[in-house]
Amino acid sequence: MEPITRELVRSLLPPRDPGGHKGTFGKVYVYGGCVGYTGAPVYAGEAAVRTGSGLVFVGVPGEVYPIVASRCDAAMAHPIPEDYNALLKRMAGCDAVLIGPGLGRAREAEERVLALLRDLEVPVVLDADGINAVSAHMDVLDDRRGVTVLTPHEGEFARLEDGFIPGRSDRERTAADFARRHHCFLVLKGPGTIVSGPDGRSFRNTTGNCGMAKGGSGDVLAGMVLSLLGQGAGALEAAACAVWLHGRAGDLAEEDLTAYAMTPSDLLGRVPAAFKDLGKV
Repeated sequence: MEPITRELVRSLLPPRDPGGHKGTFGKVYVYGGCVGYTGAPVYAGEAAVRTGSGLVFVGVPGEVYPIVASRCDAAMAHPIPEDYNALLKRMAGCDAVLIGPGLGRAREAEERVLALLRDLEVPVVLDADGINAVSAHMDVLDDRRGVTVLTPHEGEFARLEDGFIPGRSDRERTAADFARRHHCFLVLKGPGTIVSGPDGRSFRNTTGNCGMAKGGSGDVLAGMVLSLLGQGAGALEAAACAVWLHGRAGDLAEEDLTAYAMTPSDLLGRVPAAFKDLGKV
C-alpha cells in the first residue's frame, strides 16, 4: 500500500490553467442539510471553494435555507427544488455532486438519495447520511453507471460491510476488497485514512491528527474530494490529494491551536496554507 506523500500529491493534483475562468475549474453541487444539521453543507461547500472549484452550489431544504445562505460566502446556496426532475436536471449539469452532509435520516430524504444514484451519471461523492441511505440498498451502488466515491468513518463503514468491526478489523484489506466488489472508490477515514479503488490500487494517508476528530471535519474533506473531481481529477487521485491536503491543514491548525482547541473552521481556514506547503505545482 503506497503512502500519500507531499511529492505524490504534487504529481497527482490537476493543473491550474493560468488563463482559465470560473467555468474552467468545475461546477459542483452539494446536496444536504436539515433542521439541526445546517453546518455540514456549509463546510462542504466552502471547502469546495477553497480547493479551487469555479462554481459551487449548495442545495438545502427550504426551512433551513436562510440559515445556510447566511453562512455561505462564495458557495451559492438555494432551496432544493420540490420537483425531482428539476433537481436532477440541475445536478446533471454539474461536473460532480456531493450527496449527504447533514441530510438526516428521514425516509423521504433516503428515497431521494437512492433515486439520484439510479438516475445521475456524473461523478458522485457519498458522505454521512448519503452513505447511511445506501447501506441497506447496496444493489443501487453496484448498479451505478457513474463514478462513486464513498467517504465513511469506521462506524458508517460497519453499516456497509457485514463483519467489519471498528478498531479490530483489517482496515487495509477490507477497504480494498470493498472497493473491488462494489466497483467504487472508498475513503475509509480515521488515523491513516485508506483510499482504495476498484482496480486494486490503495493508498494510506500520512497527515492528520486527533484534533480533527470533531463533527464537521468530515464535511470539509467531502467538499475537497468533490472539488478535485469537478476539476477533472480521477476519482482515486482526487481522493488521495484531498485526504493529504485535509490532514495537512489539520496539522497546521494543531500546531497553532492544539488538538484540544482547534475546530473544523480552523481546519478549513488552513486549506490555503496546505496548498502553499506543496510548493509550486
